[in-house]
Amino acid sequence: MADLPRIATNKTVYDRFMRLPLDENLSQLTYIWIDGTGEFLRSKTRTHYSIPKTAEELPVWNYDGSSTYQAEGSNSDVYLYPVAIYKDPFLEGNNRLVLCDTYKYNKKPTDTNHRASCLDAMTKAKDQRPWFGMEQEYSILDRDLHPFGWPKSGFPGPQGPYYCGVGANKVFARDVVEAHYRACLYSGIKICGTNAEVMPAQWEYQVGPSEGISMGDELWVSRYILHRVAEEFGVVISLDPKPIPGDWNGAGCHTNFSTKAMREENGIIDIEKAIDRLSRHHLRHIKAYDPREGKDNERRLTGHHETSSIHDFSAGVANRGCSIRIPRSVAEERKGYLEDRRPSSNCDAYRVTEVIVRTVCLEE
Repeated sequence: MADLPRIATNKTVYDRFMRLPLDENLSQLTYIWIDGTGEFLRSKTRTHYSIPKTAEELPVWNYDGSSTYQAEGSNSDVYLYPVAIYKDPFLEGNNRLVLCDTYKYNKKPTDTNHRASCLDAMTKAKDQRPWFGMEQEYSILDRDLHPFGWPKSGFPGPQGPYYCGVGANKVFARDVVEAHYRACLYSGIKICGTNAEVMPAQWEYQVGPSEGISMGDELWVSRYILHRVAEEFGVVISLDPKPIPGDWNGAGCHTNFSTKAMREENGIIDIEKAIDRLSRHHLRHIKAYDPREGKDNERRLTGHHETSSIHDFSAGVANRGCSIRIPRSVAEERKGYLEDRRPSSNCDAYRVTEVIVRTVCLEE
């Protein structure tokens, strides 16, 4: 591969300008949205002459949807409707990240706007208090898209020492991971942990517990922050569910789920009912669990490398080779939550949480 162009810039010069004082009533708002791939994010920034407290008070904006795979050039305006705001860990101060829904010229949701439908499901199931926790796995790559820290010719040693590992020969780019963790905490996202994963240069962080629609909001913004942090370090984040073929673990987004009834005494009864309902809608869930309706997960859900088979539904206690895992502590306490291990690392959190709620809570 030809040498990549130089992209590193002088951060000292950058810091000089970032220290310039601004009007205390001014804020820069970075509007964030999901593009037409259903997997990647876009953003742009505008000046706002007050400090927003809620998304509802912010103006609707628009962008060129023909450049994001969401519209034709002859009718390219797509609308951005603010739905959630977070403190901005990059610009800091009064500045905010603004998560947005996308709507077409006719004010109908774009094809990759699944938040509107998810919100409908969460509203209907509100009395059941659906809680989620999502475990986002990802891989860190060099700009040439080679796994960060791997030999440029050949492979690192086989899997075994890397999971939750310590030491420069076992983990790579921990500074990226720690910076992301801190940035999410600053923003107000409920990030609750992180760890090195089984494949070298692969990591995981967990978001939650979050209730209802906030799960999707927080996971998507945490991904935006992850990509932006990686940009600062000159590396690339991959959410590919099987980034390296062969005897290497893939990447998922295991989803922990519970209702109020599951969390109460003898909630195991409701957990078992939920698993029964999930077993009858396996294909429906597989289609909702990656952006290409199962095509990405086919490479990952093979029945090997701590996965179930994409073709079969299974459930078990403490079994990471099942579709649904009941944690050992939940089986012992007879209450708690279940873990759906099928969602891929590049899943849409809105689609995942919606289909779970519609199957388990609404029985639709």
